[in-house]
Amino acid sequence: GKLNILDHYKKICDIVNGDVSAEIIATDFEGMIKEGHELLEIDNKIVVKIPIIEDGLKAIDYFSKKNIKTNCTLVFSSSQALLAAKCGATYVSPFMGRLDDWKKEMNAGIDLISDIKTIFTNYQYNSQILAASIRNPKHIIECAKIGADVATIPFNALIELIKHPLTDIGLKKFLDDYKQING
Repeated sequence: GKLNILDHYKKICDIVNGDVSAEIIATDFEGMIKEGHELLEIDNKIVVKIPIIEDGLKAIDYFSKKNIKTNCTLVFSSSQALLAAKCGATYVSPFMGRLDDWKKEMNAGIDLISDIKTIFTNYQYNSQILAASIRNPKHIIECAKIGADVATIPFNALIELIKHPLTDIGLKKFLDDYKQING
């Protein structure tokens, strides 16, 4: 239930050193504000995670004017990102992998991150690009090349970043040579 999720957020805040996005469920302005304030009582690390809908933009604007951090979520277009940044979102979360899945195009998500970066740079918006629904190491590296600020990364993709076949071959050769020389 609701109590459960708040306890969950509290535990995460106790572990994590930075911002923790906590999602609101309401879809109307008044409900979003009420829920946002409830979430903010948990810990000062909480960032209110708000969907990019009309009332969501109003809520982002409201929290932004009170210097409360927000994460605008479910962003699938550069126009949505532009609106979120104009309303003062702390983080804007484009869902790369989900866009790729939907568009059936290899680089739809990466192109979106790139377009958002260009727009935010053009207008010197302070909103940070949080690359979300990342699927693989290619997404991570492309986002790093573009200059995304933050990413939500699945553990398997994180582990994949370190791997390379030539590293494995080189390490094996080094260890074999070492054994030969040093018995």
